Amino acid sequence: MRFTRMRKAKATAAALVALPLALGVPAAQSHAQEASPSPSGTFGSGCSALSQKVDTTKDKVVNAAAAYPQLSQLVSAAVRAKLTDTLNGKPAITVFAPNDDAFKKVTLSDLTSLLGNEGQLKKTLTYHVVDKQITPNELSNGSFTTVEGGKLTTSGSGSNYKVNGSASIVCGNIKAANATIYVIDSVLKPPS
Repeated sequence: MRFTRMRKAKATAAALVALPLALGVPAAQSHAQEASPSPSGTFGSGCSALSQKVDTTKDKVVNAAAAYPQLSQLVSAAVRAKLTDTLNGKPAITVFAPNDDAFKKVTLSDLTSLLGNEGQLKKTLTYHVVDKQITPNELSNGSFTTVEGGKLTTSGSGSNYKVNGSASIVCGNIKAANATIYVIDSVLKPPS
């Protein structure tokens, strides 16, 4: 009887350690960790606040972004710049998508000027797009050419990444049919 209880206790302890690992949650460790591995699913401190209307994995990128109320400014800007068909038509892209809070950081006069100049708006928005799907593993020290033609860099580790050293990825690795979306907290400026 005692042997059976001990075996059950060991099996329960093993299950308690295995369950978090199976769910992607690291088990507590008493020693210092080396560099954190890149996340394999959606990650970031802002993911819990990023509500979506439906599953977006089968939607093209602009339609997928439209499912997130927090990306409404970006979607409106893409429509205004006449980029919907272009972005939805690309087979495999990455979009560093400024959320609505990012647009609030832009001064009203700068935003009005940007939205009133279709060429500049298109240049700014395509600077947020890379013509390949970027995995979280590529973010720690990445340098990518954007659709606009300029360079964009990423840095960080674990689930904390920056774009161009200033914009934080608040929720990353969101899947759309033709894109990977990384929601960022600032609007990026293309190089002059």
